[in-house]
Amino acid sequence: MKARTKIILIVIAIVVSLAVVAFVVFDQRLFQTTSTERLPDSYTPPIEQIHSSVDKDNDGIDDQVDILQGALNYVATRPKYKSKYYAETGYPNDGFGVCTDVVANATRAAGYDLMQLVQDDIAAAPEAYDIDAPDPAIDFRRVRNLRVYFDRHAVKLTTDTSGLEEWQGGDIVLFGDHIGIVSDRRNANGVPYVIHHVGPLQASYEEDILDARGDLTEHYRISE
Repeated sequence: MKARTKIILIVIAIVVSLAVVAFVVFDQRLFQTTSTERLPDSYTPPIEQIHSSVDKDNDGIDDQVDILQGALNYVATRPKYKSKYYAETGYPNDGFGVCTDVVANATRAAGYDLMQLVQDDIAAAPEAYDIDAPDPAIDFRRVRNLRVYFDRHAVKLTTDTSGLEEWQGGDIVLFGDHIGIVSDRRNANGVPYVIHHVGPLQASYEEDILDARGDLTEHYRISE
């Protein structure tokens, strides 16, 4: 009888544990605690932030600074990481998001609507994107499509991180299957941090990953 009771208790413990794990996994809004706290600017003397000659949205703030601030404003809302499809809006409107949403919201703050821009570019050059059935609601939220779009329409820059002054806050950086915005703050070696959203267990939205990831592929600037 004691053995049977022990088995029952073990089974109950397993069920409860699985229930807790399931709750944590599925209720991502409650359990993601990515920090909005910014990392210290540790490089001296500081590297001067560049400014674009373009102010796409005519708000008195140039594109470069607009995109940087747009990224910071977006992550300040503490979006929870979750890949979802938004048929009506394209842009997530429920507090969730993925890496491409950091870039889409940052550039939209400067007057660049990637949803419309990517849609138009796919229509203009379908062979460049190789998409069987274009879908404006999701195409601009795929890293592979943004890689094509920026390669065609943005200023392509170095991927050599030793050229410190060539990396500026507001630049766009792509890794293998990931994308983010270059920060205006830097580590002690002068390498800038990246503002990004990579997963539900991410410690902070601004992280020192530019050299650490090892899969850096492209570096762009929306305008000069």
